[in-house]
Amino acid sequence: MTTTEKVAYLKGLMEGMKLDTETNEGKLLSVIADILGDMAEDMEDMASDLFDLGEDVDAISDDLSDVEDYLCDDDWDDEDDEDWDEDDEDDDDEEPLFFEVTCPACEKTITVDEDVLNLGSIQCPNCGEMLEFEYDEDDEAPEE
Repeated sequence: MTTTEKVAYLKGLMEGMKLDTETNEGKLLSVIADILGDMAEDMEDMASDLFDLGEDVDAISDDLSDVEDYLCDDDWDDEDDEDWDEDDEDDDDEEPLFFEVTCPACEKTITVDEDVLNLGSIQCPNCGEMLEFEYDEDDEAPEE
């Protein structure tokens, strides 16, 4: 039984008891029953509004999901959010890594990038000595 139905039952009981609404007690009970009726209607209105709000939130959530699908990669999922860090970005977006290498012959320091290290060897621009590299991406510094 809903609250509105309970209030209607209470009013029916009051009428069945033939309460005199001219007495102080009768007036008080009548006003209380009216207030309870108003409160029950307000509660039903709020429940209806809450249901409508839930429907609106669901629609917004669906729209947001569509926008995420449009903007994000198909391979992207919620699990990726937890494990994401800068290493997951494309290499095109990252700035190149530079390394300082000291030539064993002339003892001058030169700066090379990862692409040069991947070549395996270069000539020292200062003395012409051949420098060979063994580079693993997990290493912090290149080996000469």
